[in-house]
Amino acid sequence: MIVPVQPLAELTQRAIHVLSREVGVANTMRFLGQFASGSGNYTEEREALFGNLTLEEILGGMREEPPAHGEA
Repeated sequence: MIVPVQPLAELTQRAIHVLSREVGVANTMRFLGQFASGSGNYTEEREALFGNLTLEEILGGMREEPPAHGEA
């Protein structure tokens, strides 16, 4: 059986439609999000955020209560 090749844009649109119908819009967006490329330099950003902290300090910060809404 010979299947004609569709333009990529059409194929993408059909695939997203089928996926959203089968798993829902929210899960489709979560699925597609894993293929989006980020921007920036992860290594430099990580170093700027955590460069001088020990693992214990990072974990301790994660265990703290988050600030109340509107506080920084």
